[in-house]
Amino acid sequence: MAAALMDGELGSIVKVSAAVWAAMSYARLAAARLRPGAPRLAALMPVVALLYAAPFAFSTSTFRGTSAFFLTWLGSFKLLLLAAGRGPLDPSLKLSHFVFSASLPVKLRRLSTTAKDKNQAPAPAGGGGGATARLLLCGAVIPVVVYAYQFKNAMNRYQLLALYTLHIYLSLDLVLAAVHIVVHDLLGMEMEPQVDRPYLASSLRDFWGRRWNLMVPSILRPSVHRPVRARLGNAAGVMATFLVSGLMHELMFYYIMWSLPTGEVTAFFLLHGACTAAEGWWASQAGWWRPPRAAAVPLTLAFVAGTGFWLFFPAMVKGGLDEMVLQECQGMVALMEQAGRWLAGATDLVSSTM
Repeated sequence: MAAALMDGELGSIVKVSAAVWAAMSYARLAAARLRPGAPRLAALMPVVALLYAAPFAFSTSTFRGTSAFFLTWLGSFKLLLLAAGRGPLDPSLKLSHFVFSASLPVKLRRLSTTAKDKNQAPAPAGGGGGATARLLLCGAVIPVVVYAYQFKNAMNRYQLLALYTLHIYLSLDLVLAAVHIVVHDLLGMEMEPQVDRPYLASSLRDFWGRRWNLMVPSILRPSVHRPVRARLGNAAGVMATFLVSGLMHELMFYYIMWSLPTGEVTAFFLLHGACTAAEGWWASQAGWWRPPRAAAVPLTLAFVAGTGFWLFFPAMVKGGLDEMVLQECQGMVALMEQAGRWLAGATDLVSSTM
C-alpha cells in the first residue's frame, strides 16, 4: 500500500509539472503583451490561484511541502512581482528559462561571457561536483536521522531539538543540491547560493538576511520590505517582512500536516522580527558597544535554537510530522524494492532471450 501511494505521487508530479508548464507559458505571454500594473495582475491571478492549489494534488507531506514552497510561496510571489514589473522574471527570457525560474527556488543567471571566453567556469557557491557531493552526503545521513525518530521518546528536549534542526537543514540542502544539478547540467546556467554556513551567523540580521534560505529574503525584500520601508520606515519594513514570512510558514505547515495554524510559528517570526529591528537600531548608533564575534556567534545560534524549540518545532511535533516522515520513508523504500525486483526480472528476461 505504501509503495502504491508513492507510485501514485510520481503520476501527480507529471500532472502538476505539465499544468505548471502550461500556466507559466501563459503567464509569460500575458506579461509580454500587458504593461505592469492592474491589467497584468488580473491576467496573472489565475496562475497564482493554480499555484496555491497545486500542493493538494499530492498525498504525502514530502511532496506537498516541497511543491508548496516551490510554487505556492516562491512562485506566486515571483508572479506578483512580475505583475509590478519587478523581480527575477522577465517575459524576454526563453520559455524554458522563464518556467524554471518561476517554478524552482532558484535565481537563474546566464553564464559569464568573459568566463566562457577564457574557458573558465564562473565562481558560484558550489559547482556541479560540490552539489553532487552534498546530494550524496545528505542522502546518506537523512535515513539515519529518520531512523533516529523511532527513539524520540528516549531523547531529552535538547537531543530532539538537535535532531529536528539537523533534519530541516539536511532536507533543505538535499532539495537545493538536486535543483542545482538540474539547473547547472541541463540548462547550462548557474544558481545563486541558497544557504551560506548559517552556523557562522553573528547576528539575527546576518542569519536571516545573508545565510539562511537566501531565496526567501531575496523575494521578500522587493515584495514586502522595500515598499513598507518606503512608507513607514525600516522597522515597519522588517516587522512586515517577518509577519508575511510567519504567515507563509503557517500555510506551508497546513499543506504538509493538514492541521490548522496554531499561531506559534507566526509568533516565532514576529519575535525574531522585533529582535532584528531592535538589533538594526542598536547597530545604527555610532560608538555603542558591540559583542565580539566569538561571543556573537554562539549567542545568535542559541537564540535561534532556543526560540525555535519554544515556538517553531512544537508545531511540527503536534502535527505528527515525524510520524508522517517515517511512513513515507517506508513507502519510498518499498517502492525502491519494487523497482529493484522489476529491474531484476527485466534483466533475467533479456538474458533468457539472448
